Amino acid sequence: MQHNRKKSLVDFFLFLEETVTELLHIRHNKHVSFLVIIRQILFTGVEALPLIGFIALAIGCLTIMQGYAFLNNFGQGIWVHIILVRVVVGELSGIITALVVIARSGTAISTELGNMVVNREMQLLKSFDIAPMGYLVVSRILGVVISMLVLTLYFDIIAVLGGWLFAQFFSQLAFGAFMNDFFSVLTIPYILMSILKSIVFGFVIAITASYEGMSVYKASTEVPQRTIKAVVISIFSVLILDIIISWLFWIGA
Repeated sequence: MQHNRKKSLVDFFLFLEETVTELLHIRHNKHVSFLVIIRQILFTGVEALPLIGFIALAIGCLTIMQGYAFLNNFGQGIWVHIILVRVVVGELSGIITALVVIARSGTAISTELGNMVVNREMQLLKSFDIAPMGYLVVSRILGVVISMLVLTLYFDIIAVLGGWLFAQFFSQLAFGAFMNDFFSVLTIPYILMSILKSIVFGFVIAITASYEGMSVYKASTEVPQRTIKAVVISIFSVLILDIIISWLFWIGA
């Protein structure tokens, strides 16, 4: 069992090394498909907009409601926008978006690639001199990373607008004043942290799902097992990386 785990870990890092090499030479990589990237963006990003928008709206409203109720006990309700920046923009937007992407795209990528391996479609691509790593893996990674960036930004915008709309129920705060207070707290480090998290989370989700899908051997019964494993590893990795990135920015602030 321990030997198998070590072998699996070595295989993953070899897969990671090959993927990073392909990404570093992407300008000269003829196998990376623009069409696959667009399709991945459409599925991961565009089709997820309604769900992300609904969740963001709910999170924005709940954050303002709970934040205002707590701070108002100390006569500091006007500072609720600080919670909106630090909790939503700094943490929740990236994590929740990543969880949605894992549930939708991570499972889809792992399942699709796993089925392609079982159906010997990888050999078919190679027979046409098409590298599966560039065509299937790198293209999907780029699509997921781009989608994560856009979805996280979209989440932040909807959450802020939702928070302001909900704030109108107990405080007639002008939109301009609300946004002015919001941007006074939203510093460059918070923006950079949000962007970095989006890129890292997107890459980790896509590389994990791709590796698990490509690791299917012969039986189709392996596909759901690999998919579940990809989901578990992705969630664990995203949460750990979120803590590490937040801590690094906190000690550097």
